[in-house]
Amino acid sequence: MTAEITDRTVPTRQGPRTASRPSTLGHVSFVGAGPGDESLLTVRAVELLAQADVVIVETAEQAALVTNGAEVVDGGAGEDGELLTHAARAKLVVKHAKTGAHVVRLVVGDPFTYATAPEEAAACTKAGIGFEIVPGVSSVGAVPAYAGVPLTTRTHREFAVVSVGDAKIDWSDHAGDDTLVLLSAVARIGEAAEGLVAAGRSPETPVAMTRVGTTTDQSTVVSTLADIAADAKAAGMASPAITVVGEVVALRESLSWFETKPLYGWRVLVPRTKEQSASLARRLRGFGAISEEVPTISVEPPRNPQQMDKAVRGLVEGRYEWVAFTSVNAVKAVREKFEEYGLDARAFSGLKIAAVGDKTAEAIETWGIRPDLVPSGEQSARGLVEDWPPYDELLDPINRVFLPRADIATETLVAGLIDLGWEVDDVTAYRTVRATPPPAPTREAIKSGKFDAVLFTSSSTVRNLVGIAGKPHASTIIACIGPATAQTAEEHGLRVDVLAEQPSADVLADALAEFGAARRLAFLEAGEPVLKPSQKKPSSRRKA
Repeated sequence: MTAEITDRTVPTRQGPRTASRPSTLGHVSFVGAGPGDESLLTVRAVELLAQADVVIVETAEQAALVTNGAEVVDGGAGEDGELLTHAARAKLVVKHAKTGAHVVRLVVGDPFTYATAPEEAAACTKAGIGFEIVPGVSSVGAVPAYAGVPLTTRTHREFAVVSVGDAKIDWSDHAGDDTLVLLSAVARIGEAAEGLVAAGRSPETPVAMTRVGTTTDQSTVVSTLADIAADAKAAGMASPAITVVGEVVALRESLSWFETKPLYGWRVLVPRTKEQSASLARRLRGFGAISEEVPTISVEPPRNPQQMDKAVRGLVEGRYEWVAFTSVNAVKAVREKFEEYGLDARAFSGLKIAAVGDKTAEAIETWGIRPDLVPSGEQSARGLVEDWPPYDELLDPINRVFLPRADIATETLVAGLIDLGWEVDDVTAYRTVRATPPPAPTREAIKSGKFDAVLFTSSSTVRNLVGIAGKPHASTIIACIGPATAQTAEEHGLRVDVLAEQPSADVLADALAEFGAARRLAFLEAGEPVLKPSQKKPSSRRKA
């Protein structure tokens, strides 16, 4: 959840600060937030964010880094919307520290590199407030690295950083062939290029301008001093951007690694909740994609809770030999029922535990229990039945299995266990109902092809997404977790492009990445620009 940026005092995890509190001075941590990619935060930065009472941010995006309930304060602009001056920002930091709060001041890049943190820290010293500096990854080196442009090589050993902005620059100081890193140069790139050529640099000197570097919105224009102004304008380049001038730019063709990821810049729809898709989102981000979650189902308690109550009592009384969990939601439902009865993992003593797959097994292991059975092959009800041992009246003192699951679950597992000689208490642990429709902009994006791909992880996600938001556009790549899900997608008029070899969300993401890599290669081999699916609309993609 993205925190709302305010300048109002709100309750924090330690409670609201009030005038009646002792006037103990707080502490300020100036923390480098890096150039944009949140995974570039240092370990110390993450620790301090978790401990903060107040977090002062420079950008709205930084607010998403605050997850502990701390107050978030906008340090970029005032109430009138105007950018805060250095002095005004320093006063803001001191004001919040004087309440006794632990203030984390998030700084883009590194606090002591082209930032206002030195002035703000000096204000803290003057006010008698303690502070610390946590270095961050500076955009000076990080953005060119993400663009595949090294600042130094064996043959180019020196580079200089020039902050352009409104400063008057004597370009004759940079007439040599050393690499130049230009900051805040977008608005004056034509003037800078002319100045460097006039100073003696060749008009054919390579130039790379990278916008919003290290994020999945990153874009790079490669040009020359003679053409960079026109090329940057044509590409719509805007701040923030880092510009590199020098022969090292030529290495980008072979060293570009970030913008060449198989799903770079793809907007991928995942019809699941953020909690369910956290690991999937990380995997997609690793391939360069931006994932957006749209819940298609809502999990609710069963209409008749007595059935679960009876089953849990039977579990404690020794009625069962096995408990089979077929989803993370089933684990959660049983755990909640245990808590209601004051039970803990010891209630499973003497029982055998089965999990339908690795994710469900991980949920069980948070209880401190290792499942006795996880399918060795296909992670599904069918795979569980294939590995399940038949009932043996000599080895198994009890022949009953407790199966807590959804109200819409298939009968594959029940029928398979009965065939193996087991009796099954098939208990509705939770109900799945269709979620409320997503916001209108999301529905429009789905239907108009603004999403590059949709990952369907079950047949119900297909039915429910179509039901609450409509069919994905014909240009959108459809990826399905297994044959049954693919069949449902085709029944709804969708052409399936990607099918996972195993019923795993991670494997599905890998399959989509393989598809994206092959698609990218096809564009390159044809000598065409690499376009995302949302940028190229075929005449028809749906099945007749």
